[in-house]
Amino acid sequence: MSSSLEPTLSSAGRSGDPTGEIHVIVGPMFAGKTTALLRRINSECNNGRNVAMIKSSKDVRYAVDSVVTHDGMKFPCWALPNLLSFKDKLGAEEYDKLDVIGIDEAQFFDDLYDFCCNAADCDRKTVILAGLDGDYMRRSFGSVLDIIPLADSITKLTARCELCSKRAFFTLRKTDETKTELIGGSDVYMPVCRQHYVNGQAVMEVTRTVLESCSEVQTDFCLEEVAID
Repeated sequence: MSSSLEPTLSSAGRSGDPTGEIHVIVGPMFAGKTTALLRRINSECNNGRNVAMIKSSKDVRYAVDSVVTHDGMKFPCWALPNLLSFKDKLGAEEYDKLDVIGIDEAQFFDDLYDFCCNAADCDRKTVILAGLDGDYMRRSFGSVLDIIPLADSITKLTARCELCSKRAFFTLRKTDETKTELIGGSDVYMPVCRQHYVNGQAVMEVTRTVLESCSEVQTDFCLEEVAID
């Protein structure tokens, strides 16, 4: 005789139903994050799952409507300014058919946390995202690290130091631009090991000081010329 107090499961909570997942791929620039993401996405496609790829509309380095790796591998995508608009743009019916959502350059999305929570916890999607875990100052970049507590798996990739070929964990900016978001390739950034990151930052600081001094001297010289005239 069954008791009326025995717990029951709704159809949404039965153990055989699919559940959402979140998988995070992080690392410095040129570590192969996008390549790893596309391999996962292609594998999901080959297994018969319905897939959609999203990237930030800020990233137009190689293509507007495709995610493209540094070596030319590509996959069609939605280029969006934010993630929470994706369901409306795709359409609710098409969104419901999706099994997997890939997100490239995840650090550019301010609504990353809310989107991943909704997609995995409520909509039972598998979300696979790739992004930088730190900026050129080795500080948290965007919301990528906020996803770590939500993640089923975390993959930390490394590159090769451009100066010594050791494992590179960091991204060194080659220019004196100081804003956090500066989209570029090998003309602006390079992967480096810890030693060359520290040395490189020191060199960049000296360079900035010299440039600032030269600028001040030039300004003073121009003011003197004006005074003489």
